[in-house]
Amino acid sequence: MSYFVLKSILSGLLIAAISEIARRSPGVAALVASLPLVSILGVIWLWRDTGDTSRIASHFEATFWYVLPSLPMFLMVPRLMRDGHGFWVSLGLGCGLTIALYFFLLWLAPRFNLPL
Repeated sequence: MSYFVLKSILSGLLIAAISEIARRSPGVAALVASLPLVSILGVIWLWRDTGDTSRIASHFEATFWYVLPSLPMFLMVPRLMRDGHGFWVSLGLGCGLTIALYFFLLWLAPRFNLPL
């Protein structure tokens, strides 16, 4: 249980640090958030828990494919907000687009043997 708490604290500190950096410099926070730190932490935890290189390799490949459907949200949300839509509406539509693209990826993946 204490290992789980340690993982939770370290992972939470990463998110808290990004939000604090964003208060001072949104661009620097975006850079830190765009780093695959969460994926790297997840892989480190997975390595420590299993030591299974095949599982880690699969995780990295699947992560690549799952990142792609999320990318349009990072263009859509700011565009909607600049066009006068509220934060929650813009975020909701961006998340909705991402969810739809995830489902599209899940439909598309078996047709192209993508490793998800």
